[in-house]
Amino acid sequence: MIISGDIASVHTVAELRAAVDAWRAATARIALVPTMGALHQGHLALLKEARARADKVVVSIFVNPAQFAPQEDFARYPRDLAKDRAMLAAQGATDLIYAPEASEIYPDGFATRVVVDGPGRGLESDFRPHFFGGVATVVAKLFLQCRPDFAMFGEKDYQQLLVVKRMAKDLDLDVAVVGVGTVREADGLALSSRNAYLTPEQRAVAGHLNRILDGVAERARMGVSIPQAEAEGAAQLLEAGFDRVDYVAIRDAETLAQLRAVSRPARVLAAVRVGGVRLIDNRPV
Repeated sequence: MIISGDIASVHTVAELRAAVDAWRAATARIALVPTMGALHQGHLALLKEARARADKVVVSIFVNPAQFAPQEDFARYPRDLAKDRAMLAAQGATDLIYAPEASEIYPDGFATRVVVDGPGRGLESDFRPHFFGGVATVVAKLFLQCRPDFAMFGEKDYQQLLVVKRMAKDLDLDVAVVGVGTVREADGLALSSRNAYLTPEQRAVAGHLNRILDGVAERARMGVSIPQAEAEGAAQLLEAGFDRVDYVAIRDAETLAQLRAVSRPARVLAAVRVGGVRLIDNRPV
């Protein structure tokens, strides 16, 4: 175990479990905040919610290779553990950082993968078919390694949140998966580690995403048909300067099933590209 400032850091499952077992012996409630590092205010909102619910908080920092396709940005994904540790220390709500190497999560001979369906069907899976299997596998491992009472996930990655909730329930992992509202910049752009890739010109375009999705949601609430609201939103995104729209979709807020009309809680979700950067966001309907 390495001590940096007031936060202990561990890098192996054995070290993590030793710490967690000691807390459990003292009847502490434990929260896990899974991250891939490159921390920002959105992550700190997860941390704040974790501290409100639990006595001890673990932040995992692991860039998961299993959720990146070969052509995606795994190699250049931002990594700065010292900066992340300093941010967590300044926040003062983290009891332990778990920062394993890839070989600790996926040792030689690793051959098991979680397969997801339900809320994982379509949308992101149509464009990144590998993604939710990689997410579900690493999150299941983190849950089993840490055995938290609570785990915090941001609503920005709304489909991922529902996938993790479904997986935890289906596999009896005994973890309360908590969704935390999206933290946004002044113009409404959802905070994301990938925002750092945007040039100033691309950043100006990206600021339109949230506002256009708000308009899609409003038109759907006012009775515009779902296909028309989706099509109009996609057209507006292209007009705003996005290079590609992967999808704009209005779905059931609990299951992500397709809807014929907005007669129950719904969510509009979108994925777009500007330059080489892919952005996702969602808004309630």
